[in-house]
Amino acid sequence: MPRYHLQRRWWSWRAFTLIELLVVIAIIAILVGLLLPAVQKVREAANRVKCQNNLKQFGLACHNYHDTNGRLPPGGVMGLNSSGFDWNVDKGSWLIYALPYMEGDVLYKRLVNDCALDDPSVNTFAGNMAVAYGKGVLPQKVPLWRCPSDEYDRGSFVCNYVGSLGPQCAVGPCGGNYWGPPNNPYQKYCAPIGNGLSDPANGVLWGYDWSPDYGNDWNANNIRGCFNRLGARINLASMSDGTANTIMIGESRPAEHDYLSQGIPYPPPPAASLGTGIPWSFNGGAAHGTTIIPINHYSGNHDWCNPSTVQNMFHNWNVSWGFKSNHAAGANFSFADGSVHFVKQTIDHRLYQLLGCRNDGQATSGDY
Repeated sequence: MPRYHLQRRWWSWRAFTLIELLVVIAIIAILVGLLLPAVQKVREAANRVKCQNNLKQFGLACHNYHDTNGRLPPGGVMGLNSSGFDWNVDKGSWLIYALPYMEGDVLYKRLVNDCALDDPSVNTFAGNMAVAYGKGVLPQKVPLWRCPSDEYDRGSFVCNYVGSLGPQCAVGPCGGNYWGPPNNPYQKYCAPIGNGLSDPANGVLWGYDWSPDYGNDWNANNIRGCFNRLGARINLASMSDGTANTIMIGESRPAEHDYLSQGIPYPPPPAASLGTGIPWSFNGGAAHGTTIIPINHYSGNHDWCNPSTVQNMFHNWNVSWGFKSNHAAGANFSFADGSVHFVKQTIDHRLYQLLGCRNDGQATSGDY
């Protein structure tokens, strides 16, 4: 009978050389480098969808408010003193009045019941008599107020979403005339011929007429967009261009807009040091966005009116009061019909103004 012998085989093992190890590390680094942009693109796509969902909730809240009250939420409410309206008596922005329609009913009731929000003589939000802060009702973070792509201090109490003034003048504090470079490069798209400014022949209007600077008027007939900080009564019926053709709310960046960035840092300072530039304040930037400034026009430089950077001014409202985002090549907007669109920053400037104005009577066509 044949006999079988089991032979043990000895394998010869050797370690990696330094060159082989470096090659493997290099390959891994290349793969990670190829993968990282894809991961960032996926993350940004998710952030953009989240931002669009936030704007969808704002649009629905505005419609529900309108169904109840026959108008959009007031862009802002200024209180009264013995002489009449008082800029120091702050009754809140449209963000506050939309709270009951977007799961903020508890906070809204506390502001009404504990802080006299419905008493026009009580300074609820700003200054040394800030009732809401003194009682600890504010500040509070509202998750829907922040775009996840925005890099501004996540501990602050700012908001990325702004009610649209439409093609509205917002003359900045850097001097110069209305009409053009270097200080006011876009004011010609909101100031009409013959209003007494330095160069009326350069006015460019597309179906809309003059209205007060910054939209500071209580009369809705003098407001071009859907909001203003003084709370003009604007309803859907006044949007004769059609709600699907009218921008209602858009994104902006606190890092490039002085009114938006005045949110309270964390931890919040004493109430006595609070200013008015906070999102729940009527003068806090919540209705401070104009379409005359191109989308994503940079205004992050904080050197005030340095002539070398005058078009990049954080405090220069000629450029800082525009709609801006951290999304590539455009920004998200909620239109007055409740739909949400990503509008490219390359949009034709005329079309952008027509979408911003609710009643210009002009046909809108083109890619946005």
